[in-house]
This record gives sequence, structure tokens and C-alpha cells, in this order.
Amino acid sequence: MDKPKINYLVDSTAFISFLVTSVTGLVIFIFLPSGVRQGRLQEFFGMNKGTWNFIHIWSGILMLVFVVIHLILHWGWIAYMTKNVFGGIKNK
Repeated sequence: MDKPKINYLVDSTAFISFLVTSVTGLVIFIFLPSGVRQGRLQEFFGMNKGTWNFIHIWSGILMLVFVVIHLILHWGWIAYMTKNVFGGIKNK
């Protein structure tokens, strides 16, 4: 597989896991708050809070893994730009 396809796969997976983490976090925060048992939904879309937490945690871990892979794949560019930006400050 060539580098652009690998970058696309890594970046799209990181983005999808970001979306899943965001949505599950909002569901947990808004619809399944902790400490409130009476008068609140105990399930949302047929899943209880434990299931939402499980999905939230594992999608967050997946996002972290793919962001680290993304940084590793782009490390040369990051180092070059850092030298370019901060090296330019010293020369001025």
C-alpha cells in the first residue's frame, strides 16, 4: 500500500473514532448523567450507561492509537516545520 493510502486510512480511522468518542460522551453527559436515578432514562437507544461507557472508552483508546500513528508517519514534516519556524525566529 502506498503512503497516501496509508495516511488516508489512518486519518479517517482517527476521525471516525473521534466522532464516536464525541457522540458517546455527549450521550453519557446529557442523557445518562451519574447520580440521577429517579425520573431519568436509564437507557438510551436500547443501551445502558455501562455499554455507552465501554464504547466511549474503547473508541477513545482507538483514537489515541491512530493519532500516535499519524504523528509517527508525519514526524519528518513536524521536525522540519519546527526547525523552520523556530530557526527563523533566531535569524531575524
